[in-house]
Amino acid sequence: MPYQTEPERRRRRRSSLSAQPPAQDGVLGPAGARVRTGLAAASALDTARVLAMVGVPALAQGAVLRRPAAVAAVAALDGDRRAVRLLQRLRERYDTDALALRTPGRDVVMLLSAQAADRVLDGTPVPYSPATVEKRAALSHFQPTGVLISDGPLRARRRALNEAVLDTDLPVHRLAAVITTVAQQEMTPLLSRPGRIEWRDFAAAYWRLVRRIVLGDDARDDVALIALLDALRRDANWAYLRPRRHVLFHRFRLRLATHLDLAEPGSLAWLLAQQDVAPDVDPYGQVPHWLFAFDAAGATAFRTLALLSTHAPQRRQVREELAAWDPAGPPMLPYLSACVLETVRLWPTTLAVLRESTAVTVWDQTSLPRGTSFVIFSALLNRDGEHLPDADRFQPDRWLDGEAATGTTLIPFSAGPAACPGRNLVLQTVTAALAALLRGHDLRLHARTKIAADLPLPYTLGHTGLGFTVTPA
Repeated sequence: MPYQTEPERRRRRRSSLSAQPPAQDGVLGPAGARVRTGLAAASALDTARVLAMVGVPALAQGAVLRRPAAVAAVAALDGDRRAVRLLQRLRERYDTDALALRTPGRDVVMLLSAQAADRVLDGTPVPYSPATVEKRAALSHFQPTGVLISDGPLRARRRALNEAVLDTDLPVHRLAAVITTVAQQEMTPLLSRPGRIEWRDFAAAYWRLVRRIVLGDDARDDVALIALLDALRRDANWAYLRPRRHVLFHRFRLRLATHLDLAEPGSLAWLLAQQDVAPDVDPYGQVPHWLFAFDAAGATAFRTLALLSTHAPQRRQVREELAAWDPAGPPMLPYLSACVLETVRLWPTTLAVLRESTAVTVWDQTSLPRGTSFVIFSALLNRDGEHLPDADRFQPDRWLDGEAATGTTLIPFSAGPAACPGRNLVLQTVTAALAALLRGHDLRLHARTKIAADLPLPYTLGHTGLGFTVTPA
């Protein structure tokens, strides 16, 4: 099930929910959980609490490029857990699944349940557009023509281009064999180094892997390209509070174009060059987001190593799967892929999913004006212990037994029509990298944060502070 395409996942989930009684206030929904409906207005004090405990820590950590010091501070203060507990208390106090905040100059609704999240995610892009004011201000720094901040027919055409190159509807990407080979070539040398594998070592090898997959072998050692992208992403963290650096962006686009123009066979650039699209779609303008997404996937890969190094039963199951796997054959590693999905559930790479209404919408007989911002705090859905069994435990099997597809909404790659079009490609890349490191080897974790199978997992885990000692399995 981990390589299930997004359309298949939505069909399965809707089929399951259709067998449940309609959601009414105070009745039981899926898994016997009480379903709340309606819209409530938060008090000024509760609005301030949400902004202080949910909004400020999320922004401090960096929405586009993580700030390691801020992530460490939020982890030390247990900020994400406190934010989830606050939203759960407000959900109970107001007996609602949607809470309107009293923010000056902006209509904001916090979505507090899976049902509310489903309604908005399934209603994307109309009337709930992913191209919010905040997202446009941030992503325009490095991908001003990206599909995520596009609207209308142009968005549809850009989305179609992304899906065509990323093979969104295919369980296995056309470049799967290339990905497996390149992952072996770039990751295996890490195992021969004495001492520990630190984040900087893994990140350097991982980015070589990503650049080869996206742009071709010629881009393997172009670290300057990613340095330019990171500089633009640091600016994007500040959204409209920092002016766009057009000269820096032009340098980045020119450097990116030199690789894309080559269209090396066996790369996404090669597949992109085969697409026949109008100039306003801007094919090259879609690539910065692919690199952005692969960066978050690298952090997930390192966190997955931390979980597998501290959870013996899951590590044994991965070892058995890898022992039976032929790297020259189909790249199907369902259990390892489930481990990756479970890692993203535990530590989402997107801290908050945003939508903005393109028209007046009605929620519980209350009209909400066009331009209302709807916010889904990822950790609340993914770690909601009131509706998800063992929410703070590492349970990869939930992605294999159907629980994740038919139970409470989980959004490791968002959901609905605007779900990540590269979901399966990213999963295959990360699992290929992990397989190269784990096949025949064990990794022992060194980290300041306590991670153990018999303890609830922390809500925040900074990947840059992790390190591993490698030993033969």
